Amino acid sequence: MSMAASQSKQYWQANVRLVLSLLSIWAFVSFGCGILWVDILNQVTFFGFKLGFWFAHQGSIYVFVVLIFIYVRQMNRLDKRYEVQENESDSSNHGDAQ
Repeated sequence: MSMAASQSKQYWQANVRLVLSLLSIWAFVSFGCGILWVDILNQVTFFGFKLGFWFAHQGSIYVFVVLIFIYVRQMNRLDKRYEVQENESDSSNHGDAQ
């Protein structure tokens, strides 16, 4: 099923907005907390490590993984809203070549 051009444009604008917002969060956590504000955050300990050190080495990775799950959930909602979600039968037949 194809969607109208205006609806397709709205869908991709929503997709780009979602991606940019999630990447902004990740940049804030990885660059901001891991580099810019590391001295301030290092005054706090987290599981025995300085918080700035933890963000630089572990925290940004954890946040990135969480953001992936948020992206998947939000894209599934967006796909349903614009009626472009994959059907169960479509995804199960991709590996069958006959």
